[in-house]
Amino acid sequence: MKLIRSKKLAKIKNLKHGFFNSIGGHSKNIYKSLNCGPGSLDNKTNIKKNLQIVKKKISNNAKNIFLLNQIHSNKFIFIDGKYNNKKKPKADAVITNQRNLPIAVLTADCTPILIYDDKMKMIAAIHAGWKGAFKGIIIKVIKFMIKKGCRLENITAVIGPSISLKNYEVKEDFKRKFIKKNKKNFTFFKSKKNKLYFDLTNYIYTSLKTIKVKNIDVLNIDTFNIKNKFFSARRALKLKHNDYGRNISIIMLN
Repeated sequence: MKLIRSKKLAKIKNLKHGFFNSIGGHSKNIYKSLNCGPGSLDNKTNIKKNLQIVKKKISNNAKNIFLLNQIHSNKFIFIDGKYNNKKKPKADAVITNQRNLPIAVLTADCTPILIYDDKMKMIAAIHAGWKGAFKGIIIKVIKFMIKKGCRLENITAVIGPSISLKNYEVKEDFKRKFIKKNKKNFTFFKSKKNKLYFDLTNYIYTSLKTIKVKNIDVLNIDTFNIKNKFFSARRALKLKHNDYGRNISIIMLN
């Protein structure tokens, strides 16, 4: 199992976190082996076992991992002491100040972002594909945290493993949508051999910079590159698989 940590967050005593790749679980075939996605077509028992492995790796005191029903939106959930929604919420980010509650997002090329405020002891996990990032999910989460008393200078944001610029091919109308929103967005596109590519990581990094988050850690690990052993929706499509596993990114206050 390869658990990747941010150097910035690893220094913090009362915090557990990690970006897990596809190694070290129970799943078989195309889901081999640490598939944590209940939304995939994988054997549900194996997924549950895999989530238990992740939970144990994070902490023996951890409650069940809080997962979302991700919908590529800019919606988020805040879990405080009063939260008691039994249904899995449809959203793409979760924020909490509760201890021993691991919050997580699932990705397979989209970007996971983990956030921590050192003074307020508040954390967030964000699933940001191009749609969520475009709709401003990152800005919405940070603004909410600030409303709850967090301060920009106390926030650390970590941009986890996701698809790299050189493997994220897009169409012209995709680019037009971004340029229409902001002319400066042309800097996130690159043409090579008549193909167009989008830099999702840099787009997210710039979103964080724009709202004045100074403490940012970018892991720069490409999920598409098979050597990194991450699940990748794009790679699965290229290999003509009918489905793909999901990587889990997780953070918890302890």
